[in-house]
Amino acid sequence: MNIRWSLVIPVKTLVVAKTRLAAATGQHRTEFAVAVASDTVAAALACPPVARVIVVTADPAAAGPLAALGADVVPDPDRGLNTALRTGAAHAARVASADAVGALQADLPALRPAELEVALAAAAEFDQSFVPDALDVGTTFYGVRPGVVFSPRFGGESRAKHLAGGAKELSVPGIDSVRRDVDTPDDLRAAVALGLGPHTAAVVARLWPESP
Repeated sequence: MNIRWSLVIPVKTLVVAKTRLAAATGQHRTEFAVAVASDTVAAALACPPVARVIVVTADPAAAGPLAALGADVVPDPDRGLNTALRTGAAHAARVASADAVGALQADLPALRPAELEVALAAAAEFDQSFVPDALDVGTTFYGVRPGVVFSPRFGGESRAKHLAGGAKELSVPGIDSVRRDVDTPDDLRAAVALGLGPHTAAVVARLWPESP
């Protein structure tokens, strides 16, 4: 059976987004955060098993551009990341109850549709599963099969939290771009090495013509 996915992507208010990159991005922080989220959403929408992308945000600066890419945008109740994700999952259940539901971090500027497809194929084998970040501390993706309770545990050392919650860790090769979230200049350099999406690449080329 081919499983279709609804992916929920939370985008926090951009004035507080990417605080650890603030010194590098300066007055362009909002523009950079929108570009990163845009590349994440565009890559997810281009992934064949993904039926829809649901962006949860309270920020109109993000809502407009991401809706223009084809995302469904729903309001963030502003009660934390996991509540935002559950809000998006509830929307997914209303519009496509037979789909699997996944949570994807918004800061994956090197995300490749083919690599996401590999991760989703692996996730489809388990009731609940997750992809750890490149540091093996956090989580970049969490998903559940159709009909399984959606219980995201993002925040802090979320890899350990998802393991404790019974989710299967997906240790499949060839998904580096799914694991490479960007919070620091070093993260950005690693994403540049993988190959940035066009929105982020344009901002990086203008802000750091030599290197990030």
